[in-house]
Amino acid sequence: MKYEEIINEIQSRVADGRLKPGEKLPSIRSLSEEFSCSINTIIKAYNELEKAHKIYSVPKSGYFLVGSQNLASNPPQEFIDFSSAGPDKWQMPYRDYQHCINQAIELYKEEMFQYAEPLGLPSLRYQLSRQLQELQVFTPPERICVVSGSQQALDILVALPFPNGKEEICVEQPTHFSFIDSICSRGLQAIGIEMTRDGIDLAYLEKVFKERLIKFFYTVSRFQNPTGYSYTNKEKKKIVELAQRYDVFIIEDDYMGDLDTRKKADPMFAYDPSGRVIYTKSFSKVLLPGLRLGAAVLPDALLGLFAKAKFAADVHTPVLTQGALEIYLQSGMYNAHIEGLRKVYKRKGKILKQAFRNYLPNEVVFTGADSGFYSTIQLPSHMKAAHLVHGLKKKNVLVQDATGMYLPLYKKENVIRLSVSQVEDKKIEDGIRKIGEEIGLLVSSGKS
Repeated sequence: MKYEEIINEIQSRVADGRLKPGEKLPSIRSLSEEFSCSINTIIKAYNELEKAHKIYSVPKSGYFLVGSQNLASNPPQEFIDFSSAGPDKWQMPYRDYQHCINQAIELYKEEMFQYAEPLGLPSLRYQLSRQLQELQVFTPPERICVVSGSQQALDILVALPFPNGKEEICVEQPTHFSFIDSICSRGLQAIGIEMTRDGIDLAYLEKVFKERLIKFFYTVSRFQNPTGYSYTNKEKKKIVELAQRYDVFIIEDDYMGDLDTRKKADPMFAYDPSGRVIYTKSFSKVLLPGLRLGAAVLPDALLGLFAKAKFAADVHTPVLTQGALEIYLQSGMYNAHIEGLRKVYKRKGKILKQAFRNYLPNEVVFTGADSGFYSTIQLPSHMKAAHLVHGLKKKNVLVQDATGMYLPLYKKENVIRLSVSQVEDKKIEDGIRKIGEEIGLLVSSGKS
């Protein structure tokens, strides 16, 4: 079960010293983002640990590790963690952002005593409009909505009626846990399209658009989660053309777009900025996940409905975090930070891809790795990813079973997701070598 994986991760962090007695545990929201699962899953995991008297809660403050108790019965161990997909903590701009928060407190101290606009601070929306131009997204501030992470925008859009009057959703398979949760929790009709190492079948996509009442196609256009695939400009343009032809909207989730080092790579939004393509972006993977900040570029026809739904969800995104991001963008700190991250993750991706080639057996297929954030390994169809995850954990290597990243009708149980975003460069090769060895053992033993 997913909540058991969260419990095991907390145990691992205690075992290797990342969490110490009396220390505050990650917030429910940040852990939900890190593991791409629902908030309820994290709450269940924390409740189980609290029942076992391993952690305790402080109202309005969070959860803390109980005094001198140790969650893990084993001595501290060194893990190679390919399962965590948050940003590299050593690359995060803690000090710079602290300066921005302090300035934001001074700048917006009056605004913090009243409710702000549901769509976000006008001054931040202006800065976002300028910043998005770096990604070839040209839009006025009035069409931008500040959200509590791009997942909030996606969850709202899933439930809204669209101008085309259609109700079905088309989504890449696999895709990240939280979007699967948004669909399944509402019992919505969704059609999957397989994402392989070579992308999607565009002829099949056209068939779906033509024959089904597709409200929107949800896509992660760059460094897709979990496969790591990035569409070419030619593919993006074709998908937009199909959407225009069959009156389908596109939700382009470009939360990894900042890490793209291809200078001429355009988002789908660039091929139809009128509103057919709804563009969403998050700062969680490139800044601090706990900030929970993102943006959505919406068509005029959806702005009013979206604003009402956003107000119902949380009234508005916190003013302090909005103000800090505004200052961070305006100062030029963000662009400098992104330049550094691109080099870091591109280097990690190269190491990972070479390790895949060197150590993975011929029986498996791997995808992605270009950004260093996401990639998958697909085992032979008769094998279960859960067995590989279990075997690797005994060797102190953590990977993610991707089974929960599929809609029920399209489920595959032989895929694992990896991320090297938080793995030291020198450990990547050793970790992939161990994965290759464990796969070889499973293949030779005939375990399914």
